[in-house]
Amino acid sequence: MTEVLVIYYSRSGATAELARQACRGIEAISGVSAILRTVPALTPSSEAPAAKAVPEQGPPYATLEELRRADALMLGSPTRFGNMAAPLKFFLDSTSALWLDGALAGKPAAVFTATQTMHGGQESTLLSMMLPLLHHGMYLVGLPYTERALSSTRSGGTPYGASHVAGLQQGLSEDERVLAQALGKRVAQLAVKLTRRASKD
Repeated sequence: MTEVLVIYYSRSGATAELARQACRGIEAISGVSAILRTVPALTPSSEAPAAKAVPEQGPPYATLEELRRADALMLGSPTRFGNMAAPLKFFLDSTSALWLDGALAGKPAAVFTATQTMHGGQESTLLSMMLPLLHHGMYLVGLPYTERALSSTRSGGTPYGASHVAGLQQGLSEDERVLAQALGKRVAQLAVKLTRRASKD
């Protein structure tokens, strides 16, 4: 079974919902399973995660071993001044051992985000999440304009990754759901192709 690890940080639930929709897209591809994980919030007084080892609700916290083992990765974060949120950045900063081993090189990856406003820095946030993945040697997956919802959306959705504009409506729009699922499918399809090729080599 090909595994796609979906790691996100969410405060209001919008990024978490994008993650769930991405998982639906991943699991629409035969032979692929989605592993949904979150990261802990940071304490306001230090650069350390909150003390609880297990979240009170929702998916478990991501581990470096899960990241090493996964065949593909999707990352999600709300936008913080045009950048990813600190808890996700903290987690990524802890992956230097995986970088030294080249553990993520050659694996597909994609990103998603949510903002409060239409011009709240979605694309710069998506790009900020891509930078560490490029350093890890991952293959970045985006959304092509062959996805019709990318042209019809009046809220979130970019070629750089799935997104949501929380200030426009309570939940995801239909186009935002479609695009999050499409991104999950694209990552899963590429992961299957790459794992099959690796098994033949």
